[in-house]
Amino acid sequence: MTNLPVTPAFNEQTGVATLTFNRPEVLNAIDVPMAQAFHQAVNDLARKPGLRCVVLTGAGRAFMAGGDVASMSGSPVQARQAVNGMLDALIPAILKLRAIDAPVIAGVKGAAAGAGLSLALMADLIVAEENARFLIAYNGIGTVPDCGGTWFLPHKIGSARATEMMMLGRTLTAFEAQQWGLVAEVSPEETFDEVLAATVSRVANGPTQAFGAFRRLVDDAHGRPLDVHLEAERQAFLKATETADFAEGVSAFLTKRPAAFSGR
Repeated sequence: MTNLPVTPAFNEQTGVATLTFNRPEVLNAIDVPMAQAFHQAVNDLARKPGLRCVVLTGAGRAFMAGGDVASMSGSPVQARQAVNGMLDALIPAILKLRAIDAPVIAGVKGAAAGAGLSLALMADLIVAEENARFLIAYNGIGTVPDCGGTWFLPHKIGSARATEMMMLGRTLTAFEAQQWGLVAEVSPEETFDEVLAATVSRVANGPTQAFGAFRRLVDDAHGRPLDVHLEAERQAFLKATETADFAEGVSAFLTKRPAAFSGR
C-alpha cells in the first residue's frame, strides 16, 4: 500500500476501479488532503473508458471512522475552514460518482462512522464484513451529518429509523444494517474478500448504462410528481434501446441464454 491518502487502482480487463481510503493509523479519518485526493481520484476514473464498477474500501481495520475531528478544534473559524476544505472536495466527488453510469460498491470492514457512513451510503450497494459497525456519530460532536448523510439515510431506511440513529446514537451491526436495508451482503471475515469480489464481478458484468439510468431515476423519484417521473422513465427506457447492452439483453432473452453485457 502506498502512502497516498486515497489509493486508486483500475483493472482494464474487468473495468473495475478501486479507491482505497488509506490512513489506517487513524482508522481512515478523512481530512482535507484525503478529501482532495478522493476528488482527484474520482475525476481521473470518471474519464476512464470502459469503467464498469467503482469499489470504495478502507485500508486496515476500518472503512472510515468519520472526519478528522482534531482538525476542527480550536475555534469556530478553524472548524469552518476545516469543514469547508473537506466539503469543497467531497461534494463534487460525490455528485460525480452519482452521475456516472458505473455502479458504486462499498466494501465495509470495521467502522463506517460519520462521513464514512455517508460515503458508504452514497454507494449503490454495501458489502459488509460481519464485524462491521454503522453509526452516524455526528450527534457525538453536536452537529449534523454531511456528505449526503441526511439525504441517503432516510432515502434508504426512512426518516423514523434515520432519526433513531441520530437522536439515540444507535449503532447498527452488520446484520442489523442488512435487516434495515442498508447492506446487501454480510460475510464472515475469512471470506469477505471473496464475497466482495463476487458481488463486484456480477455488477461489473451487468448493463452499465441501464444501471446508471436506474440510479438517476431512483434518486429523482422522491422529489417530483408521478406524472413527471413516468415520462422520465419512458425517456430513459427509450435511450436504453439504443445501447448494445439492450440489443444483447433482448437477444439473450429470446434465445434463452445468459446475456453477455459489454457496458456499451
